[in-house]
Amino acid sequence: MSGQFITVFCSALLLSSVWVPAQDPAKPANPTPGTPAGVPVPGATLPPVPAPLGVPSPGPTNNLPYAPQPILPGGVVVTLYPPGSPFLKPDRVHEAEQYNMNRAVPGRISSIVNIHNPSIEVHTVDGSLNTGATVILAAGGGHNTLNVGTEGADFVPYFFNYGVNTVLLRNRLRHDGYDPKTDAVNDALQAIRLVRAHAKEWNIDPNRIGIMGFSAGAELAAPAAMFFEDFDRKNGTPGDPLAGVSSRPDFVGIIYPGPTPFARGATPAIPRNVPPAFILCAGSGDRVHALWATEYFSAMLQAGIPNVEMHIYGNGRHPGDPLPDGTRMTGGLTDRNGIPFGTWQDRYIDWFRDLGFLKKPGVETKAAQDVKTFLSQPPR
Repeated sequence: MSGQFITVFCSALLLSSVWVPAQDPAKPANPTPGTPAGVPVPGATLPPVPAPLGVPSPGPTNNLPYAPQPILPGGVVVTLYPPGSPFLKPDRVHEAEQYNMNRAVPGRISSIVNIHNPSIEVHTVDGSLNTGATVILAAGGGHNTLNVGTEGADFVPYFFNYGVNTVLLRNRLRHDGYDPKTDAVNDALQAIRLVRAHAKEWNIDPNRIGIMGFSAGAELAAPAAMFFEDFDRKNGTPGDPLAGVSSRPDFVGIIYPGPTPFARGATPAIPRNVPPAFILCAGSGDRVHALWATEYFSAMLQAGIPNVEMHIYGNGRHPGDPLPDGTRMTGGLTDRNGIPFGTWQDRYIDWFRDLGFLKKPGVETKAAQDVKTFLSQPPR
């Protein structure tokens, strides 16, 4: 008898729990009839959207040389030359850089001008992933601006996933009164020396440091691959803190290049230890730059230099060129409306891996081995 009573009583409790649900304290007790959950009540106003946080901005100025600021979180910024260096203009070195911000994306720097104290911004990779390989990025912009967004900052997370460290080069521009063939090229070579000098401190393999240049930036990368011996000879005096540190890049990326050292029929001597090169451009849609790319490739091929790879895509245009819809072609890692040219970076990683740059730090790369083999052979 008692057992039946308990069963009935429990069933009643269960029924009561089904038919009388508990009130959710997170919801209003009396919502406006007909208003779905999460939709503002008619007549109410949303709170204002807060201003963007952490937007990069140039640093302050005084009578001292300008201190460049990082454009990405965590960047270590080191100026290329010490104060008082003859490479710098003493009447302008204190001026602040000028940032051109993206109009649609808060905090994104599209380009920089007014660079009088050139620098590098270093972004290293987590130790468990780090291959020791380091790419110095020389952005394009026609020597009028430095397109550090699409041809610089965007590559930091991309290369990070492959264990590759990145360095953003802020070199001097023709726009600001400098000669790209001397001042900007010197900046590129000095950047290579500076990264190599700090290799141990930054957990970088000193034998896996190279430079990738885009358009006008390729006008720095290509000469860096050719003229490093002359630069080191001129800047190897005992008073130079980087004396004895080589500016030779271990690899170069020449991406839709401006004129290379072989343009207009020039035939400069090719050092036998010239580094391997990855060369890229669109074809008929970017014919002039493709011809400059081909000139570099042909000279290296004729000299028998190992591990030089070139991709000329049939469809594509140069960054900045107008498109039929009125917009302009962008560069770097952009998808380019899904055409094969938009995946060129995957071809670069294939080449990079093939030459051994993605192996564990300290292991000699195939690229270095092939250079040694080539040097052991009699000149052609």
